[in-house]
Amino acid sequence: MRELYKRKPNTKCSTCGKPIYRRPLELQRGPVFCTSLCYGKANRKERPCVICNNPILARANKKTCSRVCANKNRAGIKYGTKRPYDKVKNERTLKLRILELRGGKCERCGYSKKQILHVHHKDRNHSNNNPQNLELICPNCHYEEHYLEKSWLNDTVGH
Repeated sequence: MRELYKRKPNTKCSTCGKPIYRRPLELQRGPVFCTSLCYGKANRKERPCVICNNPILARANKKTCSRVCANKNRAGIKYGTKRPYDKVKNERTLKLRILELRGGKCERCGYSKKQILHVHHKDRNHSNNNPQNLELICPNCHYEEHYLEKSWLNDTVGH
């Protein structure tokens, strides 16, 4: 009796090819699948591993399928120990060069502790390291140069 009501297959699963029955309207919509597993496999986006060509899920910019392949992919890459732009080192050499040129004193007040002297850019452009643009000054003179004109005390003093 059950066999009387069983539908005969009218199409095949788009993924595995298993014969299945689907309503005519479903057939018009596009590919049909026998299970949600086949639907998932059909919508999976895969790309080959760059080393062994095994399929891997294309997510998060993965290029290799395993740690072994990742290590093979990285073989031969030399990681540089030299830093192309080391700000601290450049500041030190700049200060040493100006100390040699101008001596170890503040150019404004004559303060002579060279360890705490600052290199000041006259045009306030830190990429312009021309010796004519640089000035060797103490922290007090440097503070006066940059902050005294903007002080909030300028408004209150004298009123």
